[in-house]
Amino acid sequence: MKDKRVLIVDDVPSNIDLLKSILAEHYQVQVAKSGQAALDIINRCMPDIVLLDIMMPGMNGFDVCKVLKAEAKTADIPVIFLTAITDAHHEQEGFNVGCVDFITKPITPLTTLSRVATHLKLAENNKRNKQTIVDRTKQLDNALQSAIEMLGEVGQLNDTDTGVHMWRMADYCAILARAIGWQEEQVELLKLAAPLHDTGKVGIPHSILKSPNKLSDEEWEIMRQHTVIGHQILIKSDAPLFKLAAEVALGHHERWDGTGYPFGLTGQEIPQSARIVALADVFDALTMTRSYKPSWTVEEALEHIKKAAHSHFDPELVDCFLSIESEIRGVKAKWDAVD
Repeated sequence: MKDKRVLIVDDVPSNIDLLKSILAEHYQVQVAKSGQAALDIINRCMPDIVLLDIMMPGMNGFDVCKVLKAEAKTADIPVIFLTAITDAHHEQEGFNVGCVDFITKPITPLTTLSRVATHLKLAENNKRNKQTIVDRTKQLDNALQSAIEMLGEVGQLNDTDTGVHMWRMADYCAILARAIGWQEEQVELLKLAAPLHDTGKVGIPHSILKSPNKLSDEEWEIMRQHTVIGHQILIKSDAPLFKLAAEVALGHHERWDGTGYPFGLTGQEIPQSARIVALADVFDALTMTRSYKPSWTVEEALEHIKKAAHSHFDPELVDCFLSIESEIRGVKAKWDAVD
């Protein structure tokens, strides 16, 4: 147990000497005679537990504990208050500011050793449990990422798009959403939701998706249903990610002037998420090489996007997209190296 550090904070030398005599055989002992001195020591050398006197001149024990619990790096250090006062008010205030226990003066070796050992063990268990949660959360995040990749690719099975297109387009969506002021949490959700925009193509016949000829009116009507099918698939989940993906799937072929599908929505009626994906998807489609066409240059694609403001695209999004051209080029260069 000598690897564990105990910080004793008390302004009375005799109390410090007594606690040191009890603890020194079992732990590395640090000493501070004031609240500020304790904080200075903690910043230099993090203890595993703090024994903290309440009644001290200047910064009292409650104040020190509040500071520790307010900082992420020290919030998990267990604090045991040392006190000669046993009223319920002091105990309640102590627990309110974040202590884990009290040692009542006069100090006895058995109580002190028992409580220090108990809370060191609990702190170690909590640390281990937190790491387990972090590890399992990472596993779940990886599993979700894989599920999104698979679901996104399902929508491309009968199409000529590549997986690189999905994630490059998602990156365009993310930097555009960030540029117009979306919160980072929502940006990350959109980055995961965007690749699912064509999930509904899984319900469109291969003969239509791969038709080398111009689609008939009847075939085109079937093709348009991929937006509705995708929405029906994705909306079944209550998870925010899939709700956003359903919104995108349904609306990414709507147009600013109302000539899009499936509902002919206009302007702000179209969810902003779908407007972002619509722009990013078209830009990426124009600048990627397909079996039936060469890729456009970035300049050509941006000019097309600019001309389609007020008709196909949200004009404010277009202005923002044009203003982040260097970032757009950076994304394209990154994925071109992969494709």
